[in-house]
Amino acid sequence: MVSAKAIWTENERYLGEADSRHAIVMDTAKEKTANTPMELVLIALCGCTASDVVGILRKKREPFTSLEVSAHGERASGYPAVYSEIKVIYRVGGKVSPKAMADAVRLSKEKYCSVSAMLEKTAKITVDIQYDVGHGGAK
Repeated sequence: MVSAKAIWTENERYLGEADSRHAIVMDTAKEKTANTPMELVLIALCGCTASDVVGILRKKREPFTSLEVSAHGERASGYPAVYSEIKVIYRVGGKVSPKAMADAVRLSKEKYCSVSAMLEKTAKITVDIQYDVGHGGAK
């Protein structure tokens, strides 16, 4: 079991903490001083799938030199304003086989990434793989 909590600190700011005992500040005010909880959901998705892809590429001994995962989400107009569409963009550097990269992304999305699996209950998730120019992969 995993436990987490949010403690109101001031105005619209909260301190979130989980079992790992690491803390993160959240802000829901109009003028933000920290990430919102919904931004953290997208950050969690990026971190989860990035971790999967790195592990898979390492296992396949693919010579990647960088990986950046970004996500862009559209939210429902009414409440709860859940994500209805999310586009995840993988930007990889190094001489990575396009097939190996596509397989790693597919395995993350379909099998390993728990965050993606939860979000797919309400959101259509699409992916785009981009390769750094001059690093061997298809553009």
